[in-house]
Order: sequence, then structure tokens, then C-alpha cells
Amino acid sequence: MAFLVLVLSYLLGSLVAGVLYSRARGEDIRDRDLPGGSGTFRQYGPRAALMVGVLDVLKGIAAGLLARALLPEATWVATLGVVLGHCYPVFFRFRGGGGIAPLLGALAVTAPVTLGGTLLAALVLIPLYRVTLQRRVGMNAVPVATALALPLGLWLATRTGGLADLLAGGSVMALRAAHLLTGRGGRA
Repeated sequence: MAFLVLVLSYLLGSLVAGVLYSRARGEDIRDRDLPGGSGTFRQYGPRAALMVGVLDVLKGIAAGLLARALLPEATWVATLGVVLGHCYPVFFRFRGGGGIAPLLGALAVTAPVTLGGTLLAALVLIPLYRVTLQRRVGMNAVPVATALALPLGLWLATRTGGLADLLAGGSVMALRAAHLLTGRGGRA
């Protein structure tokens, strides 16, 4: 059953909304940017980005629901599969997005308290950092807030559940980020 959930979640994750949207326009976003919500925003504007982001979150939710129905004791398998599919989609030459949206969707089902607490911390930290330290530090607020909120997320996951899901999806995202930073996971 675990293998079936992994494969179905991976195939679901491989339906990268940003690539599908750009191809419907006769282009491939990966020639210029990553196919997630941020890249879609930069290339096509806020409406397209919202649609892409929502679709990518929904596939994470679908994978989480699939795991709950078929493999409730190991939902991390679906989280791993959907994020892996989004980052390395079989349908698009294994060049996808960063994995944030499908991970958020999967965690919404498998670890809602962990997700909610982590997002709340990030939402508080981003404006606080911008007002107090961003000029002096010079870094974008999102990576700083993520670095500070992640330990809280890990702590919440150990207390309320979802640690395996968070680690499975986060590991794939870390691998994808490393590939992008080294130039081995570049554009299509």
C-alpha cells in the first residue's frame, strides 16, 4: 500500500500547475523562472500566481487525503511523493518547482497544528524583521523568517504530530534547493 500511495502522490505532484499554465500560453516558464507561485507572479502577474499557487496547494491536500484514507499510519509517504513530484516531475523532464505549495497542502491535512503554528510565527516575524533588522542585515525577510520559524515548526511537530511529514517534504525541498544553487537543477 505504501508504494501505491508514493507513486500516486508522485504522479499528482508531477502535475506542476506553473508549467501547465505557461504551456497553455504557448511558452515554458522554466525557460525564464521556476514554475511555482513566485515565478508565475514574476512572469504572468498576480492572478496567474494565485491560480498556480492554489492548484499546487490542492495537489498537496489531495495527496494528504489519499494517505489518510489508504495509509493513515504513514502519511509522510504521500508528503514525500507529492513534493518529490513537484520538484522533479516525471511529465516535465524532472525540472519543477521548489515544493513549498504542495508541502503546505499536505501538512494542512497531515499536521495542521504544526503548519498553523509555523505559518503564524513566520507571519509575525516577517514584518517585525522588516521594521527592525532588514536594513542592517540586508537579507530578504522570507528566508530569515523561515530560518527562525522552522525550529518552532519542528518542536510543534514533535508535540502535535507531523514530524515525519515535515522532514520528508523538507528533505526533498532541501535537495531541490541544493540542485538549484549549484546549477544542476536549472531551467528547462
